Amino acid sequence: MTDKIIIIPTYNEKENIEAIIRTIFSKKEAFDILVVDDNSPDGTAQIVQKLQEEFDNKLHLQVRPEKNGLGQAYIHGFQWVLQKNYTYIFEMDGDFSHNPADLIRLYEACQTYDIAIGSRYSKGVNVVNWPMSRVLLSYLASKYVQWITGLPVHDATAGFICYRRKVLENLPLKEIDCSGYLFQIKMKYYAWKRGFQIKEVSIIFTDRVTGTSKISRNIINEALWGVIFIKIKSLLGKT
Repeated sequence: MTDKIIIIPTYNEKENIEAIIRTIFSKKEAFDILVVDDNSPDGTAQIVQKLQEEFDNKLHLQVRPEKNGLGQAYIHGFQWVLQKNYTYIFEMDGDFSHNPADLIRLYEACQTYDIAIGSRYSKGVNVVNWPMSRVLLSYLASKYVQWITGLPVHDATAGFICYRRKVLENLPLKEIDCSGYLFQIKMKYYAWKRGFQIKEVSIIFTDRVTGTSKISRNIINEALWGVIFIKIKSLLGKT
C-alpha cells in the first residue's frame, strides 16, 4: 500500500474520469485515488465503480447524496483519508487542467515542506486556453488575498496541492464550510497561521478540453467577502 492518495472531486466528469484515473495509475510512482462524487447524473460514479474491478484497492469511491460544493467534497475526502494510513494527501481536478506528471514534483517538495502548491503565478502567469478575463480574475484574486490577509502565496486559489497528514490533522476542517475559491484560500491561510511551511511549485495550468467548468458568480462573491471576514476573525484571534 502506498502512503500517497489523490482526492478527485467530481460532478458530471464522465468525459474525463476514466482517462485521468488511467493516466495517474500509469505513472511509475505509486498513488492511490479517492474519487468523491456528488451523485453525478451523467454516471461518473458508475464509471469509477467499473474501474474498481480492475484497480482493486488502489481506487476508492465515495458518493455524496447531492451536489454540495467543492469545499465540502474535499472535507468529506479528508475525513475519509484521515481514517487510513496515508501520509501525503493530494487535491487534484479531474479534468486534466492539472497535469498528472506534476504530481511527483509536489510529492518531492513535501519531503521538505508541509504543503506543496502547484502554482500558476509563482513564476509569471502560466495558464493555457483561458480567456483573458478568467486569467485576470484568478490572478487578481490571489493579489487581493495577499493584500488583505498577508498570506505569502502567489496562487491563493490553487487547487493542485499536496498536504502532509499532520497539516490536515491540525486544521479546523469543520469550520471551513465554504466552496470553490474561498475553500482553497481558507485552507492555505489557516495552515500558514498555524506555522506550517508552504512551497509553491510552478506548473502550467491548462483549461479543460471536455466537460463544463463549475465556477459561478456565487463562488466568486463568496470569496470576495469571505477574505474580509477571514481577516476580521484573525484580528479577533479566532483563526
